[in-house]
Amino acid sequence: MLPFIAITNYCLSQNILGMLRRLSTLLVGTMIWYICTTFFLYVEDFTGSCYKSPALDVQFREHLSKRQCHQGGGFWHGFDISGHSFLLSFCALMIVEEIAVLRVLNTNRNLRLHTVVNALFVALSFLTLIWVWMFFCTAVYFHDFSQKLCGTLVGLSAWYGTYRFWYLKSFSPGLPPQIVSLSSKKPNRSR
Repeated sequence: MLPFIAITNYCLSQNILGMLRRLSTLLVGTMIWYICTTFFLYVEDFTGSCYKSPALDVQFREHLSKRQCHQGGGFWHGFDISGHSFLLSFCALMIVEEIAVLRVLNTNRNLRLHTVVNALFVALSFLTLIWVWMFFCTAVYFHDFSQKLCGTLVGLSAWYGTYRFWYLKSFSPGLPPQIVSLSSKKPNRSR
C-alpha cells in the first residue's frame, strides 16, 4: 500500500510533504493495530483462567496469567477477541478508502505511470479479496460469535474513527486527495 499511496498522492498533489503526510496513515494504522491487539491480550488475560486440560474441567488456581499458565503446562481459557476479524475488516476498509483516489487520478498521459498504478491497484484488489476470504474462514472456523463480533466492531470503529472523523480534521494525515463521499453525490436528473 505504501507505493500506491506515495505514487497516487504525489501525482495528484505534486507535493512531497503532502505525500509524506498521507503516508503517515500507514503509521496510524500500525499504531491502531498495536494498541488494539495489546488491549485484546489484556482482556484475555483479565477474563481467563488456567485449566489442567483442554477439556476445562480442573482449574489451576496457582497460575494467574496466561504466561504462567502455559509455563506450568496448563491451558488458558479467556475471552479472546478476534484479532483476525479486527485486522481483516480494518485493513480491507483502509485499502478501499485509499484506492478510491483512482476516481480522480488520470494516468493516461504517462504509460509507465499508468502501468505501475494499475499493477498496484490489481495487487491491492487481490490482497483485499484474499483478506475477505480469510475473514470468511475466520468467521466459519475460529472463535465464537461474540469474539468475532467484538473484533469486527473494533475494526469498523477504527476505520470510522480515522477515515470518517479524524482524517477530516486539519491536524491529521488527511483523506486521499479530492475524494467526494458517495453520500454527498447528487444524482444528475437533467436530460
